[in-house]
Amino acid sequence: MKIRKCSLCGTYTLKEECPTCKSKTIVAKPARFSPQDPYGRYRRRMKREMGKDAH
Repeated sequence: MKIRKCSLCGTYTLKEECPTCKSKTIVAKPARFSPQDPYGRYRRRMKREMGKDAH
């Protein structure tokens, strides 16, 4: 069993269908960690430009 997230409303569940809006859910796994982080420079620049809430 894996935790899943609704792609429409953002609800977390263990089911393949969202109990709130009945749309399809996707596996909510974080991005793979890499010490080299090839996109870190772009992510940090986006956070600076967009503010702290940018992910």
